[in-house]
Amino acid sequence: MELVIHDLDRQEWDGIKDRFKDPYVISDSKTIHPCSGCFGCWNKEPGVCVIKDGYEDMGKLIHLSDEVFVISRYTYGGFSSFVKNVFDRCLSYVLPHFEIVDGESHHKKRYDEDKAFSFIFYGPKLTNEEQESAKRYVHAVCTNIRGHVKSITFRETEERPITKKREEEDPDGETVFLNASLRYVKGNTARLAKKTSSCMFRQNRIVDLMRYAKDLSKLIEELHDVPTLVLCQPLYVDGLPSQLIRFLETFEKTYDGKQKKIYVLANMGLYESRQLANMFETVKQWCKAMDFQYCGALGVSAGELVVSYWTMVSSASGRFRPSAMP
Repeated sequence: MELVIHDLDRQEWDGIKDRFKDPYVISDSKTIHPCSGCFGCWNKEPGVCVIKDGYEDMGKLIHLSDEVFVISRYTYGGFSSFVKNVFDRCLSYVLPHFEIVDGESHHKKRYDEDKAFSFIFYGPKLTNEEQESAKRYVHAVCTNIRGHVKSITFRETEERPITKKREEEDPDGETVFLNASLRYVKGNTARLAKKTSSCMFRQNRIVDLMRYAKDLSKLIEELHDVPTLVLCQPLYVDGLPSQLIRFLETFEKTYDGKQKKIYVLANMGLYESRQLANMFETVKQWCKAMDFQYCGALGVSAGELVVSYWTMVSSASGRFRPSAMP
């Protein structure tokens, strides 16, 4: 069986579907939910996502396929929000346990196999640097889900839009920490954002992305005059969570305001912070498309351990400061 994951509209898919041999197709039915980070596919229904929306068997479908084909609009160095959503929901394809692969910690295989993945990116003509970015990303994804890259193809389908030049925003305005954790305030990402914001002298506040999940336009309106934005998110399948990518896509299409300064606060469960590089590259490319200032990133590896330590120190001393962390 050929498994095809794509974000094409019906007409575009009809134009190429004959190239595949009786494929099982995963497309956007508008019912997919983002991965909630609950790990239920590991500890409640092993191998199956607990969200029953038609995309709960992605791990099993990958296992049953002979080859996986992925067709995605090139989006800031990687997948579009829908395709990324599908991959976020593939967590059940691997096990929660870790092992060292080529000097990095990765999940162990659930199935004794080495699945082949072929990737097709489409959109405006890409620079050599952008193509290399996409290649690094899909190789990282395949390493983490324990498959391998069979081929990568780039297809120019449209002209590149002209990046709008923006006026500089008032630098003295407030800073907003955008908590992009799918676990709202219960996750380690939210705790990291709260601890970091509490140590700032300038005016700031935390906004939860998922409270605006059904209407991202309201969130963009709320952030319209904010000069400094800190994107706070966990690592999901070597990149940003799909819901945050959806927000970035929507922001690019609808925002008409001034320039902003963008920072990244990233939380990950793996040990090597270098595995956050693709996530940071995504934000860099989004900033370039938006004519925003990318001002840097802080990656926290082994986030569960770090947050547990911070919580312990805070509870014991009552005078927690991030600088106290060893």
